[in-house]
Amino acid sequence: MDFRAALLDQTRAFGDLIRGADPTTPVPTCPDWTLKQLFRHVGRGNRWAAQIIVEQRQSALDPRDVRDGRPPDDEDGAIEWLQEGAQLIIDAVDRVGSATRVWTFRGPRPAGWWIRRRLHEVEVHRADAALALGASYGPAAELAADAISEWIELHASNTSRPALDRGRSLHMHATDEGLGPTGEWTIVHDEEGVWWSHNHAKADAALRGTATDLLLAITRRRAAADLGIEVLGDAAVWDEWLERTDF
Repeated sequence: MDFRAALLDQTRAFGDLIRGADPTTPVPTCPDWTLKQLFRHVGRGNRWAAQIIVEQRQSALDPRDVRDGRPPDDEDGAIEWLQEGAQLIIDAVDRVGSATRVWTFRGPRPAGWWIRRRLHEVEVHRADAALALGASYGPAAELAADAISEWIELHASNTSRPALDRGRSLHMHATDEGLGPTGEWTIVHDEEGVWWSHNHAKADAALRGTATDLLLAITRRRAAADLGIEVLGDAAVWDEWLERTDF
């Protein structure tokens, strides 16, 4: 997958969805936020990541210190500001080199890590906007599947709060055609810690649904039951995962 092109495409799609909408519209999946606040969060977040990269920071950047962190008041200018932020990330990675290690909230990582992270951040927040507006949301299955993989990677690497109890396991299976192994995820907590793979394996709990529905469920945008996702085995394992994988 071309993560750079996808970041630009998803940012553009997010902006198109927001354009013309009432900025005071509540966003139920981001409690206490309006569309205006969601828009600023996404736009400032991209510029925040770009600044971390270009400054080759080894510590966190206060969001209040992001350069040009506020969008213009006019809608056209704000949309342009949004799209420029995504391009700034790509330009920053090119400037310092994708392998240059910089700060991330999961420890030092190659600068190129941020492109994929911000892609899926924008993608999930596009779902927030779509749900708030009653609009359709249907990313390509390949994109949704990679977002699930990236989400699992983020939380499997969080050693301070294991996402599953030791001895527990969770399996997810996307029903979309053509995904192959990339449409399956097995998460295990054993003596090695929490790890995951694309293997097909039996687990304490298993979920089956489309990649988009699984993405909405794993990011807690909608409940699995409301999406018609099959939850097999010990549902408490799935509930445990959801409880421990919030940001």
